[in-house]
Amino acid sequence: MSLNRRTFLESSVAVGAGATLATGVAAAPAQAHGARPRPARRYSFTVMGTTDLHGNVFNWDYFTDKEFDDKAHNDVGLAKISTLVDQVRAEKGRRNTLLIDAGDTIQGTQLSYYYAKVDPITARRGPVHPMAQAMNAIGYDAAALGNHEFNYGIPVLRKFEEQCDFPLLGANALDAKTLRPAFAPYSMHRLRTPCGRDVRVAVLGLTNPGIAIWDKANVSGRMVFPGLEEQAAKWVPKLRSMGADVVVVSAHSGSSGTSSYGDQLPYVENAAGLVAEQVPGIDAILVGHAHTEIPEYRVRNKVSGKDVVLSEPLKWGQRLTLFDFDLVWSKGRWVVEKVGARVLNSNAVEEDPEIVGLLADEHKKVVAYVNQVIGSSSATMATVEAPWKDEPIIDLINHVQAETVRAALAGGEYGALPVLSQASCFSRTAAIPAGRVTIRDAAGLYVFENTLEARLLTGAQLKDYLEFSARYYVRTAAGAPVDTAKLTNADGIPDYNYDAVYGVTYEIDIARPAGERIVNLSYDGRPVDPAARFVFAVNNYRASGGGAFPHVAGAPQLWANSDEIRNTIIQWVKAKGAIDPGQFASVGWRLTRDGVPVF
Repeated sequence: MSLNRRTFLESSVAVGAGATLATGVAAAPAQAHGARPRPARRYSFTVMGTTDLHGNVFNWDYFTDKEFDDKAHNDVGLAKISTLVDQVRAEKGRRNTLLIDAGDTIQGTQLSYYYAKVDPITARRGPVHPMAQAMNAIGYDAAALGNHEFNYGIPVLRKFEEQCDFPLLGANALDAKTLRPAFAPYSMHRLRTPCGRDVRVAVLGLTNPGIAIWDKANVSGRMVFPGLEEQAAKWVPKLRSMGADVVVVSAHSGSSGTSSYGDQLPYVENAAGLVAEQVPGIDAILVGHAHTEIPEYRVRNKVSGKDVVLSEPLKWGQRLTLFDFDLVWSKGRWVVEKVGARVLNSNAVEEDPEIVGLLADEHKKVVAYVNQVIGSSSATMATVEAPWKDEPIIDLINHVQAETVRAALAGGEYGALPVLSQASCFSRTAAIPAGRVTIRDAAGLYVFENTLEARLLTGAQLKDYLEFSARYYVRTAAGAPVDTAKLTNADGIPDYNYDAVYGVTYEIDIARPAGERIVNLSYDGRPVDPAARFVFAVNNYRASGGGAFPHVAGAPQLWANSDEIRNTIIQWVKAKGAIDPGQFASVGWRLTRDGVPVF
């Protein structure tokens, strides 16, 4: 696979034609003998960074059809980021700034979905992706690949790459046959100073090895994704030998050193901190993937003894990271004297009217699309209590999945086996209203582009699976008060890594230690036989090892579908015309303590 035509590995990108004197001090003229030594030549510049934009251009929630808001009153979107970027450029001088991103750009909102699936950018004379339009207009210099870039397949990603005026970087995204970079590994940028030689800033892009698991269907046999530390150790010395004065890594990988894919891969998922610690020659790392806010985090490199500055701006364009670099001219080259990082909050500014106007038509199309009525519901269903109660709205997802798999396997070798299904609460604010149901209502239940599979599990494996899932609850002694705000997400486990299983009944005793919590696991009124066989309807993320749930990744695959689960839900609602929770909702699981229900 060829590199992006706009990226040249052996060349540099010049940024501007000069710099303001406010950011650099030129050397003084030659002094007479005995005069004071001339002052050191210095230069300062700023690298701005975003990550995990996930298709957010506007401060708008397509699932609620209103302006985005959360408890902290954060705002989202590139239109807000654009205003912040303009302010920084006005302060620093545009020539003294770079703007980069750390990945997960083209998946996440109905805006991004629409231009991948409904009016796809890959069509003949298709549209330009809204994220490409916005990022081009704002003036991004480079962006690392995120794992969600691969969700819609390689053709969509390549078309998006073609539409961007900046390179998509992935030093550890390799062609499976040649083991050469499938994308540009890095970009080189020249910042012209008022005091001598240009500053050369290299941006190395690293993506997540988990792509090999999570998007196996799209990348298997085509690309491989070795570890971040390994590839950084290969490329950083090369960049320094090519004359890079400053090396910035844009890594779609968290800083914690943990992995959600267990032993499925020999690489670490959240490896940015390990890269900083193990690979010398890096000055700063823009961190992505973890969806956390880290204004500044310093890691001491074990080889050089120098600090590497890490920063992760909050997802969806809620924050903009600023890396401020101070350089000094020493022994014929620029040397980094100091680096600091901070974040700016996008809720402090208005949306850039240029970006709003640029994509107003695309926004209107998507709003009209998501508000199409596809059916009706006899009752209101909501996810607000779904993390700790078996709610009908999660049963709806599971019922549709189980019914779809049952129909697919009917008449075949496994058609007579019981079908179970897993689902997670992806959003605590999703709801199906009583009355008219729209596409956005149904799509809001499933905010990821996961597809559906059927795997074969035994009763013993099912029990292990449920025990693993039940780690999500904080151990709470019998008789102790229960605070739902503190009951879930034990050890930082996110909501999307807690699965409720439909088709069996069971209790989760939260007074017991993790691993010993599943009680009275039954199917059809009888205790589950460890040797019994079940068909398990499961999303491709989980089936591929996402979340490191036991057994399922290695279980025989009986069937797989290429359509997104949320589309399956939408089509089911369209076909039925009416949703009646009485036809599928039941209390299949509950939290208990010593046999007493918690709720």
